[in-house]
Formats: sequence, C-alpha cells, structure tokens
Amino acid sequence: MVVHGAGGDFCAGLDLNELKETSVAESFDTSIIGQRLNDTVQFCKVPVVSVLHGAVIGGGLEFAASTHIRVAEKTAYYALPEGTRGIFLGSGGSVRLPRLIGAATVIDMMLSGRVYEAEEAHNLLRLSQYLVEPGEGLKKGIELAKRIARNAPLANFAIIQSIPRISEQDPQTGLFTEMLMVGIAQGDDEAKQRLRDFLERKANKVQRASTV
Repeated sequence: MVVHGAGGDFCAGLDLNELKETSVAESFDTSIIGQRLNDTVQFCKVPVVSVLHGAVIGGGLEFAASTHIRVAEKTAYYALPEGTRGIFLGSGGSVRLPRLIGAATVIDMMLSGRVYEAEEAHNLLRLSQYLVEPGEGLKKGIELAKRIARNAPLANFAIIQSIPRISEQDPQTGLFTEMLMVGIAQGDDEAKQRLRDFLERKANKVQRASTV
C-alpha cells in the first residue's frame, strides 16, 4: 500500500477547531480513534509505504511513524507543535516517535516547536528511509511497493507483524518469537519453492545496490 497526501502537503495534523471546547471524555474518544487508526496501519496485512511532502505535522507525523517505509521528498518538513498549542500527542506518537527518532528529539520538538527540514530529518534523525527530489516521491513509493509485492506474502506479513513486537520484548522473549517466525515463514510452500529456485540458479543473487 502506498499513502500519498493530496495537494501540497502530506498531512498538517488534526483540525484544531475540533478541540476548542472538548471535554476530557471527548478528548479520550478522539485519542482512541487516532490510536486505533495508526495501530491498524502499523499492523496492516500488507506493508505500507508513505510518501511525505510538504507539511508533516502533529497527527500527520504520528501517522507517518506508523507506516513501515517512509519516502521523503525534499519539500517535506516536520513539526510537533503540541506543546505550543497546549495539547499533547494523541494518536500513538508518544510511543512510536521516541522509538523512531529518540525521546530527546521528540521532547525538544514539542517544547520548542522546532521544525526539521527533510534533509536534516533524513540524515540526522533517520526519520525517512529514502530521500528524493520534489515530485519524485510517489514514483519511488510505487517502485518500492512493486518490489515488496514480489516477496512471499507470508514473509512480508511476518516482517511487519513481528519486528515491531520483537523490538519491544526482552531479549530472551524476542529470540523465542524470532524462532517461531522462522518456522512459520520457512514452512510456507512458497518459501520452499523460492529457496529451491535460488539453489537451482533460477533466482537472482544479491547485487550491489545503486546509490539511492
């Protein structure tokens, strides 16, 4: 799946008009909706590639953090202005973003309103896995999606379902989960056929990658 914002921005976040007169209970409901949305994205049945351009702010950045691969155009910029607005992250960002770019960075962005440009966020924070020229993001996203779709479906599913969970587990539990996933993935008939194809020289070997 490839997610791409319409117009000049990926997503500028929540409509703050909705928050002006909300009660505590209504705030809880809004947060639950956002958390469920991003959980659905992170634990989707298929890998999700997001193409980031223009504003990727607040809830938009929370959403982007839930995707599996992020392609950033050089027009992208990132901010978490919640602190300056008197609010707080509510769609799972306080869980995902510190793991992605570090707790200190998230605290700084929320307290100071710091804005990161695409190249700085890519090179320093590793927020995106790919950085492309303006207007090239969707093409790159679709290219990646096509490449991913050539994998064995069960392998893709195992990767996106297990890696986030293993990273949260203690080492011994993570190793046990890994062992289980090895058996599940390698026991798949398609995986066995792919291994036979490789050993019989019917599949390509790994090649040096060109610079992305």
